[in-house]
Amino acid sequence: MNHPTTPEPELSAPLARTLTTISGNSQRLDGGAMFGNAPRSLWQRWTPPDEHNRIHLGCRVLLVREGSRNVLIEAGIGAFFSPDMKQRFGVEEQHHVLLDKLAALGLGDTDIDAVVLTHLHFDHAGGLLAPWQEGRPARLLFPNARFITGRRQWQRARRPHARDRASYITELLDLLEASGRLELLDDGATSATLGPDWRFHVSDGHTPGQLLPEVLMPSGPVVFGGDLVPGAPWVHLPITMGYDRFPEGLIDEKTALLTDLLARNGRLVFTHDPHIAIGRVIQDGKGRFGLAEDSGDVTALAA
Repeated sequence: MNHPTTPEPELSAPLARTLTTISGNSQRLDGGAMFGNAPRSLWQRWTPPDEHNRIHLGCRVLLVREGSRNVLIEAGIGAFFSPDMKQRFGVEEQHHVLLDKLAALGLGDTDIDAVVLTHLHFDHAGGLLAPWQEGRPARLLFPNARFITGRRQWQRARRPHARDRASYITELLDLLEASGRLELLDDGATSATLGPDWRFHVSDGHTPGQLLPEVLMPSGPVVFGGDLVPGAPWVHLPITMGYDRFPEGLIDEKTALLTDLLARNGRLVFTHDPHIAIGRVIQDGKGRFGLAEDSGDVTALAA
């Protein structure tokens, strides 16, 4: 079991780097599955369920602009599902929300230079595909981007366990491989595309070889929490998901990451929290981790 990798001594942050969080298509999943062994009486205080016991979940991405380069961290769930699958997973929007919000920022999918995928589950990578059209094959978006993910996560996606087989999109994996623009990172490696300013924490508790990218900002590091810390409630150490493959190991990984960020005045970006996009890690007098300076989506954050 790997604890999240501690980055090496920090370099200076690129002068032109800004962060924009973008909430794409949303989904609804069973609250019990999302909160593991935490009782409903606890988790419903944080996020009330609907009549089907489902909770509202965001699928947030992070746009990092540095100089003329545009990098997306994740692509969200997108709109690739057929109508019946959208209904099953509570995806209410029929259009590709991420593309619309990129357009509002003056960007198209052709303007994205790299997409970092923490892992390849459909709610984190499905947005790489064009919206569903009846009778049409899956089509890969972002034609000028390099796609960056962990080698061990790629191997898992190609040879999944029965427990997580349905979390991967075979057509997407085929398209990524055929694109010739797939970059697979070994644990602890630097991305040839992104360079040494980008570092990656490695986590295995949710899925093998999940990569949590870190960028350095003037007020401290920012880490995209992926499914290690998918939202503000999961900052609490005992809170895990029923989808996690190794909850006890995940708690150890989370402890290591939060301790590291606390020491370096770091912040987390949350992919699945429908309300809180980013927050700074703090710790109270009893040793419990929490958040300060938390906020909803941010645009062109330079601090």
